[in-house]
Amino acid sequence: MIYDFDTYIDRRGTDCVKYDELEKRYGRADLLPAWVADMDFPVQPEITDALQKRIAHPIYGYGSVPEEFWQSIINWLVRRHGWKVGRDEISFVPGVVKAIGFIVNHFTQPGDKIIIQPPVYHPFTFVPEANRRHLVHNPLRRLADGNYEMDLEDLEKKIIEHKPKMMILCNPHNPVGIQWDSDTLKKVASICHSHGVKVISDEIHEDLMLWGTRHIPFASVSPEAEEISITLGAPSKTFNIAGIVSSWVVIKNKEMRDSFFSWMAGNEFDAPTFVAVTATIAAYENGDKWLDQLIGYLEKNQLFLEEYLKTRIPSIKAVRPQASFLTWLDCRGIYPGEMSIHDKLDRFFVDQAGLALNNGFIFGQEGEGFMRFNIGCPRHILQTALEKIAKALNS
Repeated sequence: MIYDFDTYIDRRGTDCVKYDELEKRYGRADLLPAWVADMDFPVQPEITDALQKRIAHPIYGYGSVPEEFWQSIINWLVRRHGWKVGRDEISFVPGVVKAIGFIVNHFTQPGDKIIIQPPVYHPFTFVPEANRRHLVHNPLRRLADGNYEMDLEDLEKKIIEHKPKMMILCNPHNPVGIQWDSDTLKKVASICHSHGVKVISDEIHEDLMLWGTRHIPFASVSPEAEEISITLGAPSKTFNIAGIVSSWVVIKNKEMRDSFFSWMAGNEFDAPTFVAVTATIAAYENGDKWLDQLIGYLEKNQLFLEEYLKTRIPSIKAVRPQASFLTWLDCRGIYPGEMSIHDKLDRFFVDQAGLALNNGFIFGQEGEGFMRFNIGCPRHILQTALEKIAKALNS
């Protein structure tokens, strides 16, 4: 089957955050949205068919979780990433951000410190802070070519100085789109293991690997990583089913696993709805061909974006992602030499270009002058967005 990623589907009026909260968040409802991280592509037909078949049954009572649900996740992780996970090592969680909150509350105490690597996905900031934990920043280091790397020397220095109980790792990294290499992940594991720091590894973008890049699960790189890691993932970003809320957690360390999984079970946080079960099984058992075609489409969107910026909007530079449908844009060239331009960038994109993007500043002060741009849309919509930027700059 050849899947259709070119047809525009009007999502307004479906109570979706991306479109129906534009006025609430940006002050205007007529913007072209390229912000929140879901795609404007129709869900894989096999998922829709499975849901329609299940929903056609007229009773929606308490549901049990079939073994097929767990096996679909386990098989997917082996097939797509070469990572073997035992049935006893995996549990359901009702969303990755919620899971971060659960883990932070279960394994740390108010006043404890947690280390993050900005610019990074903003819930890594607000979830710990909302739970009265203190953040320690280990900023990524920006290279001359516009890419990023971890500052591992600073990581160890900060851990020794501040003694955090936990680190939240983004792998692949959001918003800059990096898949951390094995050597980097091994060094992170060694540093954290030697200082007793547990690592939450958010791997929700793991399936959307571009340009033949291979995802490397943090827990797989060494025995030290396996011992300290709590891995989070989901079919939601991969298959554009975030509204269904189906995520999973893998913990290899038995002591940590028994403690957390029993707490989850005791609070019934580990019980998926029948909708989540149905959609997850359909996605992981039938999704390979759809995903492979999606990745090819996203790669072409990224190349289209880069060529358009190069030829028409040279003041904006794109950091090419190794994963996902989110592109990190360096927009400092719009206001060359100026500092603290995040408010100006918001006003430019909203008031002049008529676009809704994520301001890089929400990912940390290291995101000053950058914007996160969602290219998970039909190419003609991407072209329209770029034309709006070019027109606004020219005027």
